[in-house]
Amino acid sequence: MTAQNTSPLFLPDTPDNQTLRTHVAPPDWVNPQPSGRYNLVVIGAGSGGLVTAAGAAGLGAKVALIEKHALGGDCLNVGCVPSKALLAAAKQAAAVRGADAFHTRVDGVVSVDFPAVMNRMRAIRAQIAPHDSAERFRDLGVDVFLGEGAFTDAETVTVGDAELKFSKAVIATGARAVLLPIPGLEDAGALTNETLFSLTELPKRLAVIGAGPIGCEMAQAFARFGSEVSVLEMEDSILPREDREAAEVVRDALSRDGVNLLCGVAIDKVERQGDLRMLHYRNGEDRKTLEVDQILVGVGRAPNVEGIGLEAAGVAFDKRKGVLVNERLQTTNKRIYAVGDVCMATKFTHVADFTARMVLQNSLFGGRKKHTDLLVPWCTYTQPEIAHVGLYENEAAEKHGDQLKSYRRDFKDVDRTLLEGQTEGFVKIHTVKGKIVGATIVGEHAGDLISEVSVAMRAGMGLVSLANVIHPYPTAAEAIRQCCDAHNRAKLTPRVASLFRWWLGKTR
Repeated sequence: MTAQNTSPLFLPDTPDNQTLRTHVAPPDWVNPQPSGRYNLVVIGAGSGGLVTAAGAAGLGAKVALIEKHALGGDCLNVGCVPSKALLAAAKQAAAVRGADAFHTRVDGVVSVDFPAVMNRMRAIRAQIAPHDSAERFRDLGVDVFLGEGAFTDAETVTVGDAELKFSKAVIATGARAVLLPIPGLEDAGALTNETLFSLTELPKRLAVIGAGPIGCEMAQAFARFGSEVSVLEMEDSILPREDREAAEVVRDALSRDGVNLLCGVAIDKVERQGDLRMLHYRNGEDRKTLEVDQILVGVGRAPNVEGIGLEAAGVAFDKRKGVLVNERLQTTNKRIYAVGDVCMATKFTHVADFTARMVLQNSLFGGRKKHTDLLVPWCTYTQPEIAHVGLYENEAAEKHGDQLKSYRRDFKDVDRTLLEGQTEGFVKIHTVKGKIVGATIVGEHAGDLISEVSVAMRAGMGLVSLANVIHPYPTAAEAIRQCCDAHNRAKLTPRVASLFRWWLGKTR
């Protein structure tokens, strides 16, 4: 039993997509014959499942891995990899259009060959695919089963006619895109991240529903490709989860790229008229209609808990929250654990990775690692990027009150970003008694810069210690150190300053 031929993942039928399929859902794959009890059976071969299976096999465990669609999950196939390939292409187009700011003349119209951009994305995805391939995991010693796996009792999973007994099992089935309950949206053929990357032609007019990370990233990319993009968001601002000042920086950037941002609106219904889609929406009492060629739904995810026999295994779940786990990622069946999007509120590839590492220790070696101890940074890859770790300013203020001290450094005041013409954004660090409790960075490469703050927080470094770390000059990361310097200056009270002046006067 293998992945279905009709999956939109492998459309259009190009050589690169054929290569992709050969690796992640090979049509001629023959499932092995199970023999004896497995130390670990993993259902789902996305990021969490792959890390779990590879790690367990590397430790000498007998492992079975089950996947009903395609190995690599969302990240490789319809998530991180293809989306960041499009963002990279869009960034280059924007750089060429902005070359005049550096006195580089570009004669003629700058246009994007969208079919070629999509082909490049598919080629890179196919190039990365061997790392997640069925063949590689078989070579690692994992029994790879392609087909639908389901629990039949507390210690058994079936795949087709095969029956797999296990000592421990891991649910790593992830989450999927779901369409919002808007009348007519499904009939209009709305795209999600699971179908977007099969496009072969650039939509002239694109509506994006939702101004979260996916919506904002793809809205900016397609606007830079040449689409007329409108974003419809129920909240009053984009990226509603993020620091308001940081989100406004991104909002200004999207507007400059030509994205039409419609915030605070509700969509009543969608109609299809031939190749056109009509979105009927309202802002208060004001009712309007938006006519577009394609619709992308950038919000809405549901955990994959149906059809895998959780009831038979005695595993409690919620259709909205996913599989219910304790701090050690153990389900209500003590033999069975869960990782990644199917059980975590923070649905990121890196969270799936680290919860998988925890489960390896907890399930095979009696570890007591807690997912609540994880320090999770994240990033939205617009240009500029917005990255965060720890508490937001409002959260920190509510928790710590007057003890909270925040330090900010704008990139317009940092030499390297000024030289590069990347002056948008800032670093903002929140502290309590010099200890970092959270940070937001908005700017070029914010996703890379946030890791320095994450390391400092995990290591228990305060701003005084971080200020003593030498940073190369000139770099954007100096903005972090300069926040630390601001903290040190704030400690220089008038009394201490007067003592310094007295001492220096005495030693002249």
